[in-house]
Amino acid sequence: MRLFRRRGESASSLDLLVVGLGNPGLEYAANRHNVGWMVVDELARRHCASWRGKFSGQLAELRLDGHRVALLKPETYMNESGRSVQAATRFFKVEPDALLVVHDDTDLEVGRLQVRLGGGLAGHNGLRSVAQHLQTRDFLRLRVGVGRPGRGDPRPLADFVLSDFEPEDDVEAIVSRAADTVEALDTEGLERAQQRFN
Repeated sequence: MRLFRRRGESASSLDLLVVGLGNPGLEYAANRHNVGWMVVDELARRHCASWRGKFSGQLAELRLDGHRVALLKPETYMNESGRSVQAATRFFKVEPDALLVVHDDTDLEVGRLQVRLGGGLAGHNGLRSVAQHLQTRDFLRLRVGVGRPGRGDPRPLADFVLSDFEPEDDVEAIVSRAADTVEALDTEGLERAQQRFN
């Protein structure tokens, strides 16, 4: 299967739709659960793209190596992310293999990245909502490792992901490398991006 369709091969006006999962509101902005938003914010910053309200979220459009790419931050809260994603994929006529969902992952150590097509939902409510609304799991994901509570940390996992990164986590480096991964996926394809960043 080819990752990206070129114009004329499908009705889609996009080469790639990148969705960063997160929750709206300043109280959530630096949470581990919001790392998807942080990554698409970094991509928008790098490419001087501006955000506007659309699809129950914030949308930015940019050109990346000649490809038309859209960034989406659903503002429906994590558990309803699929509603925003479904609206955007319908509007742009994006197929699942041209949709990349960037999300936090507690099964990966802090800062570890994994880009893949399809897979399970790993108990992630945002992913579950996207899969339910699209009626498929066969979309691209960029899993960004946020780790789990350390020994002696009594917090439930839900509280842990809704807390901020620790200073030693170097969130700026994590977000920057994740943004590099998205760019590599677009310009070099899935297999090369996996070899470089997984």
